[in-house]
Amino acid sequence: MGPLSASCCTLHITWKELLLTASLLIFWNPHTSAQVTIEAQPKKVSEGKDVLLLVHNLPQNLAGYIWYKGQIMDLYHYITAYTIDTEMIIFGPAYSGRETVYSNASLLIQNVTQNDTGSYTIQIIKRGDKTNGVTGHFTLHLDIPKPSISSSNLNPREAMETVILSCDPDTQDVSYLWWINGQSLPISRKLQLSENNRTLVLFGVTMDTAGPYECEMKNPVSSSRSDPVTLNLLYGLKVSTISSSYTYYHTAEVPKLSSLTDSHPLAEHSWLTDGKFQQSAQVFFIPQITKTYRGCYVWFIHNSVTGGTNLIINRIIVPGKWIPGNKIFWSKFNQKGQSVIP
Repeated sequence: MGPLSASCCTLHITWKELLLTASLLIFWNPHTSAQVTIEAQPKKVSEGKDVLLLVHNLPQNLAGYIWYKGQIMDLYHYITAYTIDTEMIIFGPAYSGRETVYSNASLLIQNVTQNDTGSYTIQIIKRGDKTNGVTGHFTLHLDIPKPSISSSNLNPREAMETVILSCDPDTQDVSYLWWINGQSLPISRKLQLSENNRTLVLFGVTMDTAGPYECEMKNPVSSSRSDPVTLNLLYGLKVSTISSSYTYYHTAEVPKLSSLTDSHPLAEHSWLTDGKFQQSAQVFFIPQITKTYRGCYVWFIHNSVTGGTNLIINRIIVPGKWIPGNKIFWSKFNQKGQSVIP
């Protein structure tokens, strides 16, 4: 922005003195079609930068200006005033030390913070009028930084735990929007937004509500969306199955039993034969088959995080009268001791 000429006389005076100064001014309300407007330069300003509120369509024969924070023109919201005849700047209670008013009525705000966002009002005073003068309003918005999502629990157990997601930072005068799988949030009793939409509560997180989630912050001048966040859902044991490498066995063969279960994190697998621990693995090789072979195999599966446990028993019996290619009889028992014949 170009340099502006500030007043040569800057005073810190009391409110009573301001009233005395104002009482010497005669107010005027212009009967022109031009409306006072205020423009921010630059239009998008980031926190820590400077912004100039530039006033357009000023009337003629002015006496001074008064700037207020907000739309209420009272002492509490009074920032600064400028009297043209005396080139005097008068500071009010809302002055932070970073505002500068110029002779063209524009207001410079340096090192802008979130507290500076919101509405501003200028009261334009002109000689010859007995009203409250002309006012102009402007709402200052900052350029929105990229938001991020924080979670009360990134590793919830499926259908057991509630998670709260927050869109950070907590910012004034912005709108919050949420997305799941790139789509707007569906209407669901599992999802609940806070009053200002900044936080999202997920009740009993399941596969379809684990994400990925994105949040977006918007104001009239900018918008920004976060990186996606997906919850690391812990589940299991969902499905446990055991399969054999052969349907029919022959003597001297070394068949294997394979275990498969749906679990996150991966489950722990243990094999026992006739009550004796053999090994911890998903695949177990049975000793060589004989004509009179029989054995009881126990597969124990456990997810130490979710606490899920499963037990499958395989009983393999070879008939005493061996016929090459005969099918061995094997039956499964689940953790309740119920037989499951394949």
